[in-house]
Amino acid sequence: MAVPAKARARHRELCGILEEANHRYYVLDAPTLSDAEYDELFRELEALEKDHPGLVTPDSPTQRVGAEPVPELPRYERAVPMLSIANCTTPEEFRDWVQGVRDFLRHEGDLPLFVEPKIDGTGVELLYRAGRLETVATRGDGTTGEDVTVQARTIRAIPVRLRGAPPAELSVRGEVFIGKSAFEDLNRRLTEEGAEKIYANPRNLAAGSLRMLDPRITAQRPLDFFAHSFGEAKGAAFPGQGAFFEALARWGLKTCPLAGPCADAAAAAEAYAELLAKRDALDYEIDGMVVKVDDYALQRQLGTRARTHRWAIAWKFPPVQRTTRLREIVISVGRTGALTPIAMLEPVGIGGVTVSRASLHNEDEIERLGVKPGDTVLVQRAGDVIPKIVKVVEGGRGQPFAMPRACPVCGTEAVREEDEVVARCPNFDCPAQLEGHLRHFAHRGGMDIEGLGSKLIAQLVEKGMVRSVADLYALKEDDLVPLERMAEKSARNLVEALERSKRRPLHRFLNALGIRHVGERIAEILAHRFRTLDAILEATEEELLDVDEVGPEVATSLKAFFERPQVRDGIRRLREAGVEPAPPARVEGGVLQGQVVVFTGTLAKLTRDAAKARAAAAGASVGASVTKKTTLVVAGEKAGSKRKKAEEMGIKVIDEDAFLEMTK
Repeated sequence: MAVPAKARARHRELCGILEEANHRYYVLDAPTLSDAEYDELFRELEALEKDHPGLVTPDSPTQRVGAEPVPELPRYERAVPMLSIANCTTPEEFRDWVQGVRDFLRHEGDLPLFVEPKIDGTGVELLYRAGRLETVATRGDGTTGEDVTVQARTIRAIPVRLRGAPPAELSVRGEVFIGKSAFEDLNRRLTEEGAEKIYANPRNLAAGSLRMLDPRITAQRPLDFFAHSFGEAKGAAFPGQGAFFEALARWGLKTCPLAGPCADAAAAAEAYAELLAKRDALDYEIDGMVVKVDDYALQRQLGTRARTHRWAIAWKFPPVQRTTRLREIVISVGRTGALTPIAMLEPVGIGGVTVSRASLHNEDEIERLGVKPGDTVLVQRAGDVIPKIVKVVEGGRGQPFAMPRACPVCGTEAVREEDEVVARCPNFDCPAQLEGHLRHFAHRGGMDIEGLGSKLIAQLVEKGMVRSVADLYALKEDDLVPLERMAEKSARNLVEALERSKRRPLHRFLNALGIRHVGERIAEILAHRFRTLDAILEATEEELLDVDEVGPEVATSLKAFFERPQVRDGIRRLREAGVEPAPPARVEGGVLQGQVVVFTGTLAKLTRDAAKARAAAAGASVGASVTKKTTLVVAGEKAGSKRKKAEEMGIKVIDEDAFLEMTK
């Protein structure tokens, strides 16, 4: 049914009014509508869209509340990597950086600089095309991030349409964060509602909220955003950072109001001192100040190192410290079985966060500190780092702490290997480790059990339906349907996913076991070297050491892991349930025999996993980064730093079509 012209006109008008109100409230911090006025107009827009569904567009203000849950976060490969920023902690180190920049440029006199508070949030990139928000991705490893577009669209400080005349294509980078007061309000509300758990710090909550599979949950979190740089700006040019910030304001993007130019290094040092003095009074967490050369021509001359820009430095603030009393020391058992002593503290505010616990790391650290329950201790928190005890300020009357000989959860005798500082519970099915084991076992790089998420795992463990990894394969549709958020289709899909996982490749199975020091790369090397699970189980330490890229630490970890009776029993039960990993295909004499191949950029015809499998089937090893061992790079669209590095090193680079032709 056609939408009446009057309704369409009113819809445009309401969208315009509400977009302007959002911009003034969330970006300019200068609201023009009261909450009641805004709510009344918003309800009118909702009613109009309900009567005329054809009016609903992705950038309507009503769509900020979040869409349906997404099955998983897709990967996003960027053309221009998001590099890290080198840091310094003292005035001397800052002066050394400034002098290093001058020396590199052979620049006499003062450098134009631009300073910005270093927001303690989570880095993202916003991609706009023709002024419309198309993609939002996390930083990830710099080149590959996670696509969180549907989640980020719920953040009102991120415009879904830019104002003015933005470039045809613009990738803006910045930080998603949660303000201190909003964070405290959320925790206070949770406490009043009787929640068992409140959030530890704003940074982790912001990062977790952005990665929620259900965007409706993201929409309920008070997320904010500051832009600070760009990856690409096609059709636009700026002389420096200050001019870029002015452009961001014209386009409706929010920047930190405390950012600004400095005439020289001395002015930047003064700005640092001022920012440090007002740090606690700010309503958002900052852990330092970023200083950039405020001239993009000079930035291009300076270029980058392997992981960082030469033209920027993060001058970190000193850690915040407070004293409090240590009430008791308890033992936490992690996914790998590590027994970690945790200091339970009298709650104390440190840098805007209430701290009530701190890691003591291991038995040796307790002995070094000489700490015991009842002591008054100095606690330090630096950014998102876990709080730690620096020293004992005043001894109490408590008894010295002794590490338990057995796991406090399952009672299995703890093991502390020679040259190890951590004692571990060797029980593969220890309840304290089980949820972590199951999450790792089911993840995409492991057994890839689609539908087996954290919340379902928690239910299965809590109800006693799964007491070991092998128990997963005994689950039936009828067992799953009564669980929360499960229905017949979801239950059937999960059972089918479990069945499919029984023949996962051997290297995926090895990765799923969660062996210390064994990730995807080492697992793949082991699978190709030994070919069967039995051969790996029976391999001697000498045979393991003979494998390329397997050193003494990995070999010892592998041997110790597979010698545990609980592990052997767990693998036996998995096999009895029908799990039998598939050996890698034989590739003797393949066209890429002996080659080390690296993929970069977005492939148009193959998924990344399919491309890796094709290379392996042709006899190649697949590398994660370009090194001197790399012999071939396959570059897709928007290939970035890996391609550039390969070309600089004289390594052969081909496109996807050439790779397909070569391996057909």
